[in-house]
Amino acid sequence: MESAALVEQVLKEITDSLERGENVKLASFGTFLVPKKGSRPGRNPQTGEEVLITPRRVIFFKPSGMLIQRLADADHQPRNAGESARIDPTLAE
Repeated sequence: MESAALVEQVLKEITDSLERGENVKLASFGTFLVPKKGSRPGRNPQTGEEVLITPRRVIFFKPSGMLIQRLADADHQPRNAGESARIDPTLAE
């Protein structure tokens, strides 16, 4: 139960930081970025009417090189049908 509480606390800290507009970097995993998008012209797909899309914050995830490499390596390893994903403890390094 303590581990679940710890995970919830970490996720809350990440969420709070993103809400404040701060980028969050998780070593060996990646970075959550919160850029601001300015207003821009758009089009209503149903009517074709031009509309102004208001400025807003968005969230992007940029995976680390290590995560990209691990996923690429995993693509070359056969997986048994029905096998669920497991968390690899070496990811915490």
